[in-house]
Amino acid sequence: MSKVTVKDLDVKGKHVIVRVDFNVPHKDGVITDDNRVRGALPTINYLTENGAKVLLLSHLGKVKSEEDKAKNDMSIVADCLRELQSAPVTFVNATRGAELEEAVKAQEEGSIVLMQNTRYEDLDGKKESGNDPELGAYWASLGDYFVEDAFGSVHRAHASTVGIATHLPSALGFLVEKEVNVLGKALNDPERPLVAILGGAKVSDKIAVIENLLKIADKVLIGGGMSYTFAAANGGKVGTSLLEEDKIELAKEFMEKGKDKLVLPVDTVVANDFSNPTEIKTVAAGEIPDGFMGLDIGPETVELFKKELAGAKTVFWNGPMGVFEDERFAKGTIAVCEELANLEDATTIIGGGDSASAAKNLGFADKFSHISTGGGASLEFMEGKELPGVAIIPEK
Repeated sequence: MSKVTVKDLDVKGKHVIVRVDFNVPHKDGVITDDNRVRGALPTINYLTENGAKVLLLSHLGKVKSEEDKAKNDMSIVADCLRELQSAPVTFVNATRGAELEEAVKAQEEGSIVLMQNTRYEDLDGKKESGNDPELGAYWASLGDYFVEDAFGSVHRAHASTVGIATHLPSALGFLVEKEVNVLGKALNDPERPLVAILGGAKVSDKIAVIENLLKIADKVLIGGGMSYTFAAANGGKVGTSLLEEDKIELAKEFMEKGKDKLVLPVDTVVANDFSNPTEIKTVAAGEIPDGFMGLDIGPETVELFKKELAGAKTVFWNGPMGVFEDERFAKGTIAVCEELANLEDATTIIGGGDSASAAKNLGFADKFSHISTGGGASLEFMEGKELPGVAIIPEK
């Protein structure tokens, strides 16, 4: 796939609408992690340095009430953006209307207008998330080009990700271009062995990605809460562990299809209470006593996973191995993180979400080849699904 990119556009003096991902974590009006803003800077800086008049669109949180509106005001991002780059930034507290139109019209080359949260439009009938044709056409009327640079949103067909692009010459920004190239190679032309590590709470969240990776990966390692549904499918006892009883038959199918390609935990760390345990111990997989729940992979599983990862050339990881937010149940996730961080001559990819948080919190972020900025989008990509926000961008 070779999509048109921002470098293929002649942007000098042109109004360029950029869909960015400024859905940043924030508390009491303060951004607690500005990585998503920093991730958009290469595209924004390229455009301003080449004389474009840039209009930035993003959502921030979910907006279903007036209280949500007040909580998810995009103005906090404008302040952050001013600190991180040198182009002048005008914030417009509107998603349509005269104030926005006049601000765009008054722009000088190399300047930025940041519009209010696109999800404000959802208060009146899901116009943004429902890809309202009139809204997409209106936003498109404000620009000459459209650039898609919000990988965290490209798996959604919204007015700001797909609607605008149906009306304007469009291209990928640098962030989305990198995501598509890295994940595309891992999916379609990986250096082998290709090993996938899937964790997290539920099998149901990852059915399609397990199915697809069992076809293309050399090994699929399963950890996290979903592993207890597999243990139950194997006839094991799982105590009070997270269990999707309606997915037991599906887990059996996966084990039958995957055979020795599917690698399950052989032991698990269990506790007699989730929040305030008085007893924590390690037991064999499928032998969890009544009244205990599995909360992490055990040390034998860590060694098994290390053995399976030895010599891997491409690794895709999505989902923690246990309740990593609690240090008592973080050892499995830490061990996987360390092992991947120290793999030599391998492309190591984290598919966003909790795995990315774990890598960053544990100080390993710079040891990975690529950490995706979109957990949901990267999962759908690895499922083999078409991403609407990427599909709408023309090929070169």
